[in-house]
Amino acid sequence: MVSYTTESIRNIALAGHGGAGKTTLVEALLLQGGRIATAGSVGQGNTICDFDPQEKAHQHSLDAALVNLDYQGAHINLIDTPGFPDFIGQALAVLPAVETAAVVINAQAGIETVTHRLMERAAERRLCRMIVINKIDADNVDLLTLVEQIRETFGNECLPVNLPANQGKSVVDCFFNPAGESDFSSVAEAHTAIIDQVVEVDEALMELYLEQGQEQGQELEPGQLHNAFEKALREGHLVPICFVSAHTGVGIKELLDFCVRLLPNPTEGNPEPFLKGEGAQAEELRTVPDPKAHAVGHVFKVNIDPFVGKLAMFRVHQGAITKDSQLFIGDARKPFKVGHLFQIFGKEHPEVEVGIPGDICAVAKIDELHRNVVIHDSHDEDQIHIRPLHFPTPLFGLAIKAATRGDEQKLSDTFNKLLEEDPCLAIEQNQTTRETVLRGLSDLHLRITLEKMRDRYRLEVETKPPKIAYKETISTVAEGHHRHKKQTGGAGQFGEVFLRVEPLERGAGFEFTSAVVGGTIPSQYLPAVEKGVREVLEDGAIAGYPMQDIRAVATDGKHHPVDSKEIAFVTAGREAFLDAVRKARPLILEPMVNIEIIAPADTVGAITGDLSSRRGRINGTDARGRGMAVINAQAPMAEMEGYESQLKSMTGGQGSYSIELSHYDPVPADIQQRLCAAYQQQGGG
Repeated sequence: MVSYTTESIRNIALAGHGGAGKTTLVEALLLQGGRIATAGSVGQGNTICDFDPQEKAHQHSLDAALVNLDYQGAHINLIDTPGFPDFIGQALAVLPAVETAAVVINAQAGIETVTHRLMERAAERRLCRMIVINKIDADNVDLLTLVEQIRETFGNECLPVNLPANQGKSVVDCFFNPAGESDFSSVAEAHTAIIDQVVEVDEALMELYLEQGQEQGQELEPGQLHNAFEKALREGHLVPICFVSAHTGVGIKELLDFCVRLLPNPTEGNPEPFLKGEGAQAEELRTVPDPKAHAVGHVFKVNIDPFVGKLAMFRVHQGAITKDSQLFIGDARKPFKVGHLFQIFGKEHPEVEVGIPGDICAVAKIDELHRNVVIHDSHDEDQIHIRPLHFPTPLFGLAIKAATRGDEQKLSDTFNKLLEEDPCLAIEQNQTTRETVLRGLSDLHLRITLEKMRDRYRLEVETKPPKIAYKETISTVAEGHHRHKKQTGGAGQFGEVFLRVEPLERGAGFEFTSAVVGGTIPSQYLPAVEKGVREVLEDGAIAGYPMQDIRAVATDGKHHPVDSKEIAFVTAGREAFLDAVRKARPLILEPMVNIEIIAPADTVGAITGDLSSRRGRINGTDARGRGMAVINAQAPMAEMEGYESQLKSMTGGQGSYSIELSHYDPVPADIQQRLCAAYQQQGGG
């Protein structure tokens, strides 16, 4: 059995922008906790979390990594996540496994792009949040201004629980033992601010606080505040701020003490909401961290090693899972047996006997396990799934094919493995151009993926410039008709279809309905009509791009008692739909992206001018401090090719940006004509 209980577990995801020092912070925490004898260095490539050869070569995290340590009676599971926007999917995927998101901020760089996004995403999933300000002893840091910016950006609920002292050489406690002087602010005032914030969530405690405040020398003890402190964290009413220097070890012991004494255990955090059932009928289901209840776990991460095989990491939300457990995967009727149960410590996988509620474990070589599935030991838990995670849409694309003939199957198998591991990769098969398109979040994301294919899976590929994920739609109502008649001597083919197409709101997708009366198209042939329509949806009508935001209504038709067959109505449905679409003023839609750029303030003019030349629209600019500015804009994805190198050129390498899909807009008329002409030259249309 394990030597700790559910109440002693702390599950923490370290998140934040690249360069904030999360991996170095993990090393410092492991060293302070006695888990390792010597702290590794990212520069030397010997950290516990960045163990992959790619991470060592690039000197930054590309994937989430798990470690654990035991400290002062607590078992702490830490997840180190990548910080660059290109790999944010790996950070978002682990959020259902933890109670607390600790967002790390580089004291020199301040609040950066990913800081915003992860604070928002953690709040959306109702995680307890805290902020760790790292590198407090670096040159040219203004910690007072940074705290003010944090509170202005994320709310006044962000309050220091300790403060730096002695020019960043130590920290002073503001909660348990508020004595001493800090480099800025007042320790006593910081202590009072925390108490005031915490008691607001507990009416009885507030009354006691006010009563004791009227008596000389009477104060609430930290022990009296524990439950209210946890409630304030759960409700987002308090976001504690801690100060550290992971490089020198300043504040590391205090951070560990804070994690043990005040961060929530699995019985205190907001439970991850599960849903039972599908669609609108799905009901919310709350798991309970009871070891005697039915076991329920959620697979939040999958690693595939060419030598070890598939390693599926899961959080135990309810019940206990042992080496001999029989577990079902989703709604599968046949269970699998847990032959070996592991915990994860970087690249090591020590075996354990049991996973208790709240713990994080792994199993290996179970091919049916995939990221985001629910595992359980009773059919009472069938049809259970976790509330969906929303990942950024992969927009950057590369047409890709195996460099060596005969490696097509190996390429397909490699794609499947990559998609298992990375929630922000996608594969598209373009039937028109006969291309396989790999899509990711950025040029860098795709380059790293190609490196992995070459180095890990020994697969060489050829690539072409990225394709833009255009879509097609219509702008008005129109009618279409087609009669398919074929006679070959024997039984013929006959089907006639009348269709109406109607535009839907942007993002609504596709609907197919029937308004056929009198049996002119027998009901058994209506699915064939829809199949024909969907063939056009996939292949496009005017430029070879998928179609969306359309309702197709079968209104009339004819059939023959002998010659009518499904294939005839598939063809008639397809051609009638094409006929209607061509009359419905078809449009090509292009993806529009939101862009956030952080760059030196004196380069804002050049950047905004360049964006305008790319058909971009500037939504606002703000000062970020330290001579930096943030620019928010919107632009067509098609105009962002080569933007990374252009931004580096304009900013002397100091600019960074992130993009995410906003919506789809019609392309200008001249671009639509060019795309349609290119499609027709390829034999489409």
